[in-house]
Amino acid sequence: MPPRLHFLILTLLVSAAFFRLSSAAGDNENDNDADDVNIKNLVFENPSLRKAYIALQAWKAAIFSDPFNFTANWAGPTVCSYGGVFCAPSLANSSNRVVAGIDLNHADIAGYLPPELGLLTDLALFHINSNRFCGEVPKTFKKLKLLHELDLSNNRFVGAFPTVVLSLPVLKFLDLRFNEFEGSVPDTLFDKDLDAVFLNDNRFKFGIPPNLGNSPVSVLVLANNDLGGCLPGSIGQMGSTLNEIILMNDNLTSCLPVQIGALKKVTVFDVSFNGLQGPLPAAVAGMRSVEQLNVAHNNKLQCGGSLSPVAAPPRSKSKSQSRRRSPTPRPPSPKPSLGPRPFVKTAPPPPVFETSPVMRSHPPPQYSSPPPPHYSSPPPPPPQQSPPPPPSDCTLPPPPPSPKPCETPIPSPSPPPPQWHHQPPQTESPPSPKDHHHSITPPPQETQSPPPHKQTSPPSPIYNMPLPPVIGVSYASPPPPVIPYY
Repeated sequence: MPPRLHFLILTLLVSAAFFRLSSAAGDNENDNDADDVNIKNLVFENPSLRKAYIALQAWKAAIFSDPFNFTANWAGPTVCSYGGVFCAPSLANSSNRVVAGIDLNHADIAGYLPPELGLLTDLALFHINSNRFCGEVPKTFKKLKLLHELDLSNNRFVGAFPTVVLSLPVLKFLDLRFNEFEGSVPDTLFDKDLDAVFLNDNRFKFGIPPNLGNSPVSVLVLANNDLGGCLPGSIGQMGSTLNEIILMNDNLTSCLPVQIGALKKVTVFDVSFNGLQGPLPAAVAGMRSVEQLNVAHNNKLQCGGSLSPVAAPPRSKSKSQSRRRSPTPRPPSPKPSLGPRPFVKTAPPPPVFETSPVMRSHPPPQYSSPPPPHYSSPPPPPPQQSPPPPPSDCTLPPPPPSPKPCETPIPSPSPPPPQWHHQPPQTESPPSPKDHHHSITPPPQETQSPPPHKQTSPPSPIYNMPLPPVIGVSYASPPPPVIPYY
């Protein structure tokens, strides 16, 4: 191919590309001009609503999918009638309405946040949780000087922590959970005057800074990140404000600081699924308001007997039954108490002593009058079967010294049903041991005739025996809230 022809073809191609670019630019300019003409032809209540119109139209153009048509009516100058847009009187001039809030929660909208949203300078709350917004938070958000609540949770935002939120002077509620933010979190976040911070379920990787205690938050949730390191002792400075703190599955190591005992208002303290080590400090007894204390799944954390002081505050939780396996010290106490039930027939001494007073407390009022005549007949057969003088002595003398020797044999035989039927009357008189010895053969008949209710009544105390320990245990670590609440 001759070089001239080659040059000519190349020139034509460049000209065609330039023509296309210029025509596209002209189309864009025409569109912008058309938009400007349309805006000029529209009538707004005040300049603030005109700026809001520009911002919302730019946002609508940045939306790729709106399956529930939340933004279907975003047209025209009546901005306050747009779906999810809320107007209120301006703080500067109460006679003017301004866009004060945007709430598109659970709309399943896909798109991104355009920089024009910085024109919404009167915005106080911005809620767009549970959507499919992606990209980064625009830097123009720094113009939202009145923003009080920012909820970007459960979306697809990426990149580093949006430091623009640190420039919002009156921000109180920050929710960035369930996104794809990564990297570190600025230490200055904990110096801001925030009330609630949710950063859980992202890809943050940072150590909790020493100035954590400077934060006045009432709720702090950093769960399911890779924080690492330890919990700083400055956490004790949050005792006057902190109500809930959840640091589960954050790769925390080292020991829990004793300063956590200063958190007197905290109701939820969750550091489960970490690598905490050492003993659980006894200072946790200072958490007087705690309702959920979860230190589970820290293999190197030694709970020991330190849970007992904490068990008193959360006593109201019935969920303690599901956590019986977690605390090591107390569960053994209910288990032996449950075991003796079948062995009561074979005479385990401790349960007999514990149950006998309980049994004595119930039946004496019932058998105070009838049992003497009934048991006047059984004593004769006992002397026939067992001639030893000690039992006869036990029947005759009522003084207190005799019950002591008579009670000593009780632990050895301790027959199951007979003891309960004959012990009640014996509480008033020492002959009870005689009846225990001789109740092995005759009592079934006598027990059935006078006290049918005794057979049902004694088991009740037996079943009550394991319950007091279980109630007393009321373990301090009920199952985690599933943080359903987060």
